Amino acid sequence: MSLAGKVAIVTGSGQGLGLAYARELARQGAAVVVNDVNEEAAAAAVARIEADGGKARAVVVPVGSTEAAKALVEGAVAAFGRLDILVTNAGILRDKSLLKMTDEDFDLVVNVHLRGTFTCVREAFAYFKANGVQGRIIAIGSPTGQRGNFGQTNYAAAKAGIVGMVRTWALEMKKAGVTVNAVIPVAATAMTKTVPYFAKAVEADERGEAMPAFFRHDLGFGTAEDVAGLIAYLASDEAAGITGQAIGAGGDRLQVWTHPEPATTDYREGGWTYEALREHGAELIGAHLQSVGEEFLPLPEGLQPQAEKTGAEVR
Repeated sequence: MSLAGKVAIVTGSGQGLGLAYARELARQGAAVVVNDVNEEAAAAAVARIEADGGKARAVVVPVGSTEAAKALVEGAVAAFGRLDILVTNAGILRDKSLLKMTDEDFDLVVNVHLRGTFTCVREAFAYFKANGVQGRIIAIGSPTGQRGNFGQTNYAAAKAGIVGMVRTWALEMKKAGVTVNAVIPVAATAMTKTVPYFAKAVEADERGEAMPAFFRHDLGFGTAEDVAGLIAYLASDEAAGITGQAIGAGGDRLQVWTHPEPATTDYREGGWTYEALREHGAELIGAHLQSVGEEFLPLPEGLQPQAEKTGAEVR
């Protein structure tokens, strides 16, 4: 067990992806602090990990505030004597199109995802530096943060911001030997369960059957457990040379996302005036427009959902 003797915190790990991450870390030998806002869900998650032969404790607190971050780190040290790994998975959704999205909808999502990641990472890194721990930090992003998605202004902003922070932290934490990466999961969850496009895959998963190969291979869409292996690997000593990356996992697919790079570069002595852009803008910019949103392949025969609408969202 490559993580034997390590201690991990996984925020938002009472169920779904977070629980899969926590179980895999425990399976690899780490003691795990389970975090959730629901006391029953957290207790059930701890019981499940212990039933698997692992070690776990629950810290029930809503992620976002500095006080919550301190409670998580202090809880890990109190329960297991140290901290080595942080996985920031906690999140909520308040999906609405721009004109329907309220200030509260925006602030709630950003507070949990973005501010919660910031406060938890700051607290964990402070502990790592003070105690000479070459820790591992894994922040959870989303394809929405990479590409955008209709109705998710708040979520897209938070997830894109997380990747931006990860790249910055990789620079700041390098000297301390701490690695920090973003994982971009694509998996069947309570959120994707409501999307007709993925219906056949989710139905197969719920029956305990393997998902059709089209979903696992062509779309890189799988189970929460398909992502958990990457989390455990990035938390291990073997991944000491990997930092500042955005890495996607889903189904049979693994992806390393590129950092944004210019699609084209042009120069004009004296700069690009309005008049110059009127003359050349269409060819210089218009010819290099980048796509937005996720684009999905047509569903093969037999995998069409019952509903007529087959538009897809990935979170």
